[in-house]
Amino acid sequence: MADPEKLVVFKCAAVRQGITDTVSRAVSDPEVKGVVLCGENGKFCGGADIKEFGGQMKGPHLVPMIDAIEATAKPVVAAIEGMALGGGLELALACHYRIAHVKALLGLPEVALGLLPGAGGTQRLPRLIGVPAALDLITTGRHVSAQEALKLGIVDRITAGNTLEVAAEFVRSVSAEQRLALPRLSTCPTPCPPDLDSFLERAMAQVRRRARGALAPVACVQAVRAAATLPYSQGMRVERELMATLFKSQQARAMQYCFFSQRSVGRWSTPSGARWDNSSPLPVQNAAVIGLGTMGRGIVVSFARAGIPVVGVEMDAKQLEISRRAVTSMLERDARRQGAELPEGLVRFTTDLRDLREVDLVIEAVFEDMALKKRVFGELSSVCRPDTLLCSNTSTLDLDQLAAATHRPELVVGMHFFSPANVMKLLEVIYGSRSAPAAVATAMQLGKRLGKVSVAVGNCHGFVGNRMVLPYMSQANFLVEEGATPEQVDQVLEEFGFSMGVFRMSDLAGLDVGWRIRKELGLTGPGVAPGEPARSRKGSRYSPLADLLCEQGRLGQKTGCGWYLYDRPGGREAKPDPWMRGFLEEYRSSHGLRARPVDQQEVLERCLYALVNEGFRVLEDGIAAGPEDVDVIYVLGYGWPPHRGGPMFHAAAVGLPAVLDRLEHYHQAHPDVPGLQPSALLRKLVARGSPPIHKWREVIKNIRSQL
Repeated sequence: MADPEKLVVFKCAAVRQGITDTVSRAVSDPEVKGVVLCGENGKFCGGADIKEFGGQMKGPHLVPMIDAIEATAKPVVAAIEGMALGGGLELALACHYRIAHVKALLGLPEVALGLLPGAGGTQRLPRLIGVPAALDLITTGRHVSAQEALKLGIVDRITAGNTLEVAAEFVRSVSAEQRLALPRLSTCPTPCPPDLDSFLERAMAQVRRRARGALAPVACVQAVRAAATLPYSQGMRVERELMATLFKSQQARAMQYCFFSQRSVGRWSTPSGARWDNSSPLPVQNAAVIGLGTMGRGIVVSFARAGIPVVGVEMDAKQLEISRRAVTSMLERDARRQGAELPEGLVRFTTDLRDLREVDLVIEAVFEDMALKKRVFGELSSVCRPDTLLCSNTSTLDLDQLAAATHRPELVVGMHFFSPANVMKLLEVIYGSRSAPAAVATAMQLGKRLGKVSVAVGNCHGFVGNRMVLPYMSQANFLVEEGATPEQVDQVLEEFGFSMGVFRMSDLAGLDVGWRIRKELGLTGPGVAPGEPARSRKGSRYSPLADLLCEQGRLGQKTGCGWYLYDRPGGREAKPDPWMRGFLEEYRSSHGLRARPVDQQEVLERCLYALVNEGFRVLEDGIAAGPEDVDVIYVLGYGWPPHRGGPMFHAAAVGLPAVLDRLEHYHQAHPDVPGLQPSALLRKLVARGSPPIHKWREVIKNIRSQL
């Protein structure tokens, strides 16, 4: 005879058909008192398979299945381990109760794919936790810990023990209380703040500012408004209509391309034949970071967060103490946020390179100066074990020159972090001409351990990101020479979706950073050939505007003025500087330039297409393996709006013939600007009928084979 306390446990990793059939059997079996839904391998459910989005969905549709679970007369409890994301959380919301393991993560990340939760998430979650909290989760797509989910009211209980056993016991206790009505979120009123209309207007304005043109966050607010103001069935209709609009949008395609691209870059390859699947990484049990400025400190924190013991090195004792306090403060903040103890023994500090004799890997993050970095690499080569991997955080310098300063060039790679390194997800891994496949594999795997999206790129000045940004910034400077203002150029780029325009970005980074690089390249300072015109270098147009600002001590936010004016040194709020107007008028007058009107289209096309054109050259030269690599670098490292996919995706979306046509137009108008001359790869792709972006690699491969 069957156990009267019999429970059905269903593995959520199976198909929707399995869920439907199993729950149906449980409901019809009089001996079953309740149902516990759980997942396989310690993971409740990560949501729908994105690859299914574009095709015919097989099996039962998600919404009717979820509605049927909620409608069951027997208690259904979600036992959440690992994760409940997207459709997985929507499934859990349909259950009458939710029990989560303390290490579980929950969230509705659909907005990051250009979509919204489309299986009732925008209607049930506000009814459970209220409009403000639901808006935050749905419009940002952020994941919450089990502890936060409990505070918000998303889950009923959390446990550090066996989640399934706790959930089963919970079902038994609920089923024993037969008089209690099962909570069904679709029938609940939505808790709303006072003056709902005013609140939603403010929320919409805030979301629009943050979204920078993205449609999905705005649609999420509209769907939550429906949850707050309409009956459930009508709210579901609104959710369905908004989802249908987003689903067909170019933005959703762009953001899903970004999603898959961030995974594809892990399958790296180099022109020499080294690949992710034929190269084994070296073990990294501990590491060191040399140079504890802002970047170095962030790298140290990244190692500590990953649980990898790390030694921080700074030659100046006073600077070492400042860095020690800064790193400790960041780690303490992390621990408070997570409600955890500060890890002990993971981070050590020293002024002596000899303390690095037994580390497996060293990252050099000193001042961006070739002579200094070569000296550091030479010392490391003598101090460290022969098998220690030596990495540079250089953002532009020739990796082969650094490798030549060591006795082990095959164990030298670049690991270009982006500031702040403990926040930014991107890592450019640079292989030199003599870098061993194992060295590249080690850096790529380490990046993953540090929580980064790592992209393998070749060695050239600026690699991929900074090489491409130079013609982009040059065009912005040229446009200002010709009559635009810095704030006009920035406004156009920010309306396109960039988090920050060219000139605001320069002020934030510090104008002296680019000035130093231009000096090293001989573009300004004592390296300029005698008699070279101020606005020309080796026959190509050059703008000295930024050099002149630096000479006047206008270095950006750090000095309180640069392209913009700030209320104090270190200030953040950029304001147009009346001084700049007079400076530009005097500059144009001294060089015989007459200001002309510059419209929005010209700003966008010249800046973006110069960037795109250099991206094609990067692909031509084999510095990046494919367009996805370029796009991931720009979305994660340079503020390119994700809803526009990346510069190469954008070019494909606009149409390669149109991009080629405008580049030819601008190059004809500015023949002394090589960056506007269309690349051979762009011409070849257009000649071949503009194949879709996922087929560009075939054309690139053919071009390289002909060289």
